[in-house]
Amino acid sequence: MDNTDYKPKSFWKRPEGVTGAIFLAGIVLGGGFLLFSVLPALVVLVQTALGLAVTLLVLGAIIYMALDPKMRNLVGYMYKSVMRSITGLFVKIDPIGILKSYVDDLKANLTKMNQQINRLRGQMHKLKELILNNQKEIKNNLEIASQAKMSNQQNVVILKSRKAGRLQESNMKYDDLYKKMEVLYRVLTKMYENSQIMQEDIADQVEVKEQERIAIRSSNSAMRSAMSVIKGDKDKRAMFDQALEAVADDVSQKVGEMERFMELSDNFMKSIDLQNGVFEEEGLKMLEKWEGEGVSKLLGSEKANLISKANDDTDILDLNAPLSRPEKVGLHKNQYDGFFED
Repeated sequence: MDNTDYKPKSFWKRPEGVTGAIFLAGIVLGGGFLLFSVLPALVVLVQTALGLAVTLLVLGAIIYMALDPKMRNLVGYMYKSVMRSITGLFVKIDPIGILKSYVDDLKANLTKMNQQINRLRGQMHKLKELILNNQKEIKNNLEIASQAKMSNQQNVVILKSRKAGRLQESNMKYDDLYKKMEVLYRVLTKMYENSQIMQEDIADQVEVKEQERIAIRSSNSAMRSAMSVIKGDKDKRAMFDQALEAVADDVSQKVGEMERFMELSDNFMKSIDLQNGVFEEEGLKMLEKWEGEGVSKLLGSEKANLISKANDDTDILDLNAPLSRPEKVGLHKNQYDGFFED
């Protein structure tokens, strides 16, 4: 996800927007009730010269606030700031705090993912061994059937040929299952690698941007931000927080995808019983559905490449290769730097 693709949420779609909508509804209802209650007194008031002047002055002020863009912006800014402060008392909306919690979530998920990869690797080794044993059995049964045919033992020929056929049919299913497990393995290992990089990038951003945010808030007070809004200039505090929220939204989607795939992988593995040589079709359907779901946020264009490699018989997967841990180099560009560029 690039910063150019990010569309910031409107105020009303954020948590503080829900609070704002509730308060606004309360203000409208309360104002309507108050107006209805004092309406007889207002009728009497406007019948006097002083009352009429006061009423016209109030109406003029309201009309001016509604028509003047700078005043509208100022009132809107103040209202949003108050709603954000109120919402922050009950819901975590601080983007720095949210990103810190994502770093903790990623650490826990990486540990679980590593365990899943090891368990999957073990199952794939067992399945490969089962396929090889079946191939040996097929060869052995066909040799016995061939010898029996030469000695005219028709019953043995039929028995051994049928057994070889059943084993061959089983191996065809196991081969398909192994390819699906290979898709899982390749995707999990790539997600693991990408998530390690993402965790380091987020941790770096939090460390740097937390200090920058303190500096920006110190040099751009609420009053100065309000004056910037009146002038029509960009509110640096709001723009910086918007960039942080963009990062948090991107991370949220990627962490969510990571957790969903881990759940899919876990359910898939639970549906397989290699001990008895059976597996549920539902697990395969879940994986096939994921394969057909468009581009991955966490894998990007690598998703199609990984699936293609798993189905390519010439691209042999080395199950004994250790999981790679990406090393940061001096020229490494943090994937979230772009969110803070003008």
